[in-house]
Amino acid sequence: MGENDIKVELSEQFALKIVNCYNSLCNEKKEYIMSKQLLRSGTSIGANIAESLYAESDDDFVHKLKIAQKEASETRFWLKLLYRSGYLHDSLYAMLNRDCDSILRILTSIIKTMKNKNP
Repeated sequence: MGENDIKVELSEQFALKIVNCYNSLCNEKKEYIMSKQLLRSGTSIGANIAESLYAESDDDFVHKLKIAQKEASETRFWLKLLYRSGYLHDSLYAMLNRDCDSILRILTSIIKTMKNKNP
């Protein structure tokens, strides 16, 4: 499995966790507004990473990853807000936040490497 496969796999696994969280928030907690925002940003991370694999240039590749990075940052915001408002329990929040941070670190590292490669 190559580096690109790992990025896609991690982001797909995270997206599935976000979908399950969204379903739980809607069905059990009857929370529809913030959870929809979480669903949108949390699944967009993987979509942008997948799109980056077919980038037309290095600049396009970095651009797609920067969008994924922004979506991950937004996802972290919604996770924190849902947690602080009592919709997410400690262990679910900790797991999703840890996964999101891991993806953010990977994206940041790749973006920095690409920028150093092409100053």
